[in-house]
Amino acid sequence: MTHDPSLRPRDHFTPRRGWMNDPNGLVVHDGEHHLFFQHLPDSLVHGPMSWGHAVSTDLLDWTELPIALAATDTEHVWSGSVVHDARNTSGLGVDGVGPLVALWTAHEPVSGAQRQSLSWSVDRGRTWTSYAANPVLDIGSTAFRDPKVLRDGDGWLMVLVLSDERTVETYRSADLLHWEHASSFGPAGSVEGIWECPDLLRVPVEDRDETAVVLLVSVQEGAPAGGSGMQYFVGQLDGPHFRPTQDARWVDHGADFYAAVSYSDAPEPLVQGWMSNWRYADLVPAATHRGSMTLARHLALRPRDGELVLVQRPVVRDSPVVHEVRDVPVQGILVLPVRARTCRVVVDIDPGDARRVGVHVRAGDGHRTTVWLEPASSTVGLDRRTSGETGFHDGFAAEHTAPLTVGDHAVRLEVVVDESSVEVFAGDGEVVLTDLVFPGPGDDGLAVFAEGGTALVQHLVVQA
Repeated sequence: MTHDPSLRPRDHFTPRRGWMNDPNGLVVHDGEHHLFFQHLPDSLVHGPMSWGHAVSTDLLDWTELPIALAATDTEHVWSGSVVHDARNTSGLGVDGVGPLVALWTAHEPVSGAQRQSLSWSVDRGRTWTSYAANPVLDIGSTAFRDPKVLRDGDGWLMVLVLSDERTVETYRSADLLHWEHASSFGPAGSVEGIWECPDLLRVPVEDRDETAVVLLVSVQEGAPAGGSGMQYFVGQLDGPHFRPTQDARWVDHGADFYAAVSYSDAPEPLVQGWMSNWRYADLVPAATHRGSMTLARHLALRPRDGELVLVQRPVVRDSPVVHEVRDVPVQGILVLPVRARTCRVVVDIDPGDARRVGVHVRAGDGHRTTVWLEPASSTVGLDRRTSGETGFHDGFAAEHTAPLTVGDHAVRLEVVVDESSVEVFAGDGEVVLTDLVFPGPGDDGLAVFAEGGTALVQHLVVQA
């Protein structure tokens, strides 16, 4: 069957119409999660970008609001961030109310210039005013973008990139209006593609009363699954200077996780990304809208072999349990009595003497997407080669893998399935793979499998 491109995901944000890419200005304010995003409502491909806007109380059900920051013929509104200036350091508040302040990259299409501009809101982000003295930061560059602003003592710290030079630059300000350069980091880690959308956040370490600093950087080429992806560095801050303490790692080993940034003022580290890849973003099946966000993810760090590894746990819907089993041996394929196009599967599986174990999702007539573990190679994989419609790009039909230690014990797989996506959180969130898929409407089967031996499903739960 052919995928229906008009179908919308249940739990992943999409705009009502048009093109969407990077999340911008993620902030928690007055009981709402604000999601701004790169948006072109009148086209299904990238073009003169504005900031779309949506709000949610649970990160799953969204209300889309009118365009927040609109592009003009002479200035496009590229990525940036929003902070709540609670102490009104900017002086832009009204009647004692500290404003929401957006810092964003103003792109001039004729010259290519990229400058940082400011807008503010005093009505919970519903309307925005541009600062009369924009831009607030201009170094005369055509590759200087994606400001992420965070609190720095009594003032503010901005991280952004010189994208072609593969460096993260930091600037300091007391009032969000006047900025001075403070430090540079990079090139480091993956430098095959240009750098974009940096973020700097403090993340707790599991089972320890401590935190470490994590620097997120998106890379347009060179990711493990090909094309765009995200790397992270673990380190510490020496004033405004970021010092890595270990080598870079990949945030997600699938093909479709990019430009994720954190929610300002969230009680714990919380990020959300764009679910696509620049290699084929403008080619994926679409009718009314193109582009969606990943699920929001809580972050932690886990000690592993003398280093700290990023752990991600998705924000999921509390859906009813439709199937549950315990202590079931599996040899071959065990078809589950569940039909679901959207679901969450959590399975603790002991591979036993099986060569490969895992689950099939969105299975139907000749189609399926497979999540698998291989103990001998210590590998987890996500295979979308027969997932459905794949012919729109030569590299889409692929199998993506990541290293994961599979010892002589059960491994937890959490697989979140929506209309056109599969997100895999393996090893209790230690390794993540995110892929778009485009199965047919009747591809809704689920199964557990073990190849070359017998595995034991210690516990499996399906929520739908």
